[in-house]
Amino acid sequence: MVDTAVVLAAGEGTRLRPLTRNRPKPMLPAANRPILEHVLDALVDAGARQIVIVVGYKRDRVQDHFGPTYRDVPITYARQDKQLGTGHALLQAREHVEGSMLVVNGDGLIDATLVEDVCAAFDRGDGEPTLAVLEGPDARQYGAVTLQGEFIQEIIEKPQTDEYRLINAGIYAFDDDIFEAVDETPRTDGELALTDTLARELERRRVRGVETDGLWVDASYPWDLLVVASETLRHGLADEPERDDRVWVDETAIVHEDATLQPPVVIGPDCEIGPGAVVGPHSALGRNVTIGANATVSNTVLDVDTRVEVGSTLLDTVTGQNVRLGPGSVVSGGPADVRVGNEIFEDETLGAVIADRVRAEGNVGFAPGSLVGPNAHLDTGVTVDGQVRESVEVRR
Repeated sequence: MVDTAVVLAAGEGTRLRPLTRNRPKPMLPAANRPILEHVLDALVDAGARQIVIVVGYKRDRVQDHFGPTYRDVPITYARQDKQLGTGHALLQAREHVEGSMLVVNGDGLIDATLVEDVCAAFDRGDGEPTLAVLEGPDARQYGAVTLQGEFIQEIIEKPQTDEYRLINAGIYAFDDDIFEAVDETPRTDGELALTDTLARELERRRVRGVETDGLWVDASYPWDLLVVASETLRHGLADEPERDDRVWVDETAIVHEDATLQPPVVIGPDCEIGPGAVVGPHSALGRNVTIGANATVSNTVLDVDTRVEVGSTLLDTVTGQNVRLGPGSVVSGGPADVRVGNEIFEDETLGAVIADRVRAEGNVGFAPGSLVGPNAHLDTGVTVDGQVRESVEVRR
């Protein structure tokens, strides 16, 4: 049984800006806990007895949150000072690993089934590299593989057609000779990708692939966090006590008797929900979130210390931490055309992304697909349509 796990958690997640302006992608919320917590749960549940986390961008956010152990399993941190690819990230863990290991990406929602399936397939083999293979997600986005029996035939990093059925899920088991193989892999555009190493390995030995149907949800873009939250709740991955069917409420939360919680919904510690408020379905409130009287929150993820004032309506919304939305704020929900970098994504389910420490005064409206950068200030009665940059003040 493989009992050492290496978690690659050094990346920024540029496609998830502005939410990743102040923290790395693995620390974004899956419902009301960081994605990386769910990854570590999956590893511990599958039997991991030692965890090495490769950190880089905003690494203090990871190290301060988890410390030296997680669920009594020791954590060692390895640093990737420059994000030069997944293979380069793995090399940073070299001095901390002896023998066989699991390697997983730290920025996608997984469960123990995926990890256990990879471990079992690796144990059946003769030390061949082994990876989890999934059917369903778009291979053009994640990279495709083809199988013959239990073994990988081909790895296609960026397929241009939709003819491929299977993707590489980014969950691996290796012997420690993988470090030498990574070392010998040529860099592409200055980066060292683990998939390039695996493609080279196919030329000299067998690479095992195991089809699995465990939980796997990737958060590549801001609207994906709504899907991640929905899947987290659908699978009941909440720490809080279950008050009613698919309604999880922390014991320290205060929910007014005239408030309505529509399942699935999770309410974190120290939250307060006022009279007449409606929260859910498919909604997650992090620690110390306040929902004012007669507010409506649906298909929404509100991160730590967010405050939603009286009479506001939030649909298909993701907030960062310490956000304040004044009375009568309205996010009308998607679908929307959303600009990410230089690309436009059409008809995505996204009302707005409102990053850390945004302040919106009363009666602020958000057009579908709006992205508001951290520390922005939105004056009373303004309407946001498109993008608001970091620390900008918007007035009528």
